[in-house]
Amino acid sequence: MSEITAHGEKKLVLATGRAHPELAREIAKELGTDLLPVDAYDFANGEIYVRAGESVRGTDAFVIQAHPAPLNNHLMEQLIMIDSLKRASAKRITVVSPFYPYARQDKKGRGREPISARLVADLYKTAGADRIMSVDLHTSQIQGFFDGPVDHLMAIPLLADYIRTRVAADNITVVSPDTGRVRVAEQWAERLGGAPLAFVHKSRDLTVPNQAVSKTVVGQIEGRTCVLIDDMIDTGGTISGAVTVLKNAGAKDVIIAATHAVFSDPAARRLSESGAREVVVTNTLPLNSSQRFPQLTVLSIAPLIARAIREVFDDGSVTSLFDGKA
Repeated sequence: MSEITAHGEKKLVLATGRAHPELAREIAKELGTDLLPVDAYDFANGEIYVRAGESVRGTDAFVIQAHPAPLNNHLMEQLIMIDSLKRASAKRITVVSPFYPYARQDKKGRGREPISARLVADLYKTAGADRIMSVDLHTSQIQGFFDGPVDHLMAIPLLADYIRTRVAADNITVVSPDTGRVRVAEQWAERLGGAPLAFVHKSRDLTVPNQAVSKTVVGQIEGRTCVLIDDMIDTGGTISGAVTVLKNAGAKDVIIAATHAVFSDPAARRLSESGAREVVVTNTLPLNSSQRFPQLTVLSIAPLIARAIREVFDDGSVTSLFDGKA
């Protein structure tokens, strides 16, 4: 019996949407490669057109897209990019969404509500994605919404290592903005040498978006530097209120650390006036000049994403990037 055997090496292709090309270029630089030339434009009625400028047949394609406002446009562009690469015979397509779209809608809080995070996973799968890569999902359960591998990357090492350069570890208290993120706060505390924990008790009206009231803090924070952690900051109202509660309870300083800087108006004003000494975020989302303020520090997530892409491409272990705890 005669057989035909293909003698070729795998080829990695990086494609990016138009939402955050700066991050994509950083990732490509870390990997030592170039971005795939892509023609993308909008028709007069808002329809999006995407076409790869080179052949992607048989490639391992990674489609990078951030999801700032207008989120729906950027999500649709990414879906169309996936479809175009699938129809161009890419062998495997990995969605790289540093900030997962609709992540807050991960369960039904009341009757007749959608689970939009699951819908997004279904859209990715239907478009032709084989794998998803994201950073600090709003809840870990989102990994189960996609019928395929999900690489859940964590920004805690990046953020925590920076915090260690800003304040003495023996005077830090890690503060969760609510009881739901205490488990994440424990990971922070471990990374910061066993720092004590506290959390802010808050209430939320489910019928009113982007609004929660911080009431009191549970834990020993008096005279200490509080590292107030969260996965995202949208309008900044909740986190700014938490800073006030911590200050009133005797905190010496407050440093805010969050992965995703959504920063919808008036977040920049609220954060700059909150009394926090520093606000540390990553560049999973682009920030324009109106969203920046003196206390803001932006760390690059590109090296982490690049390392994860390399592990996936080489059939290595993404979990090894986080000491087996991802």
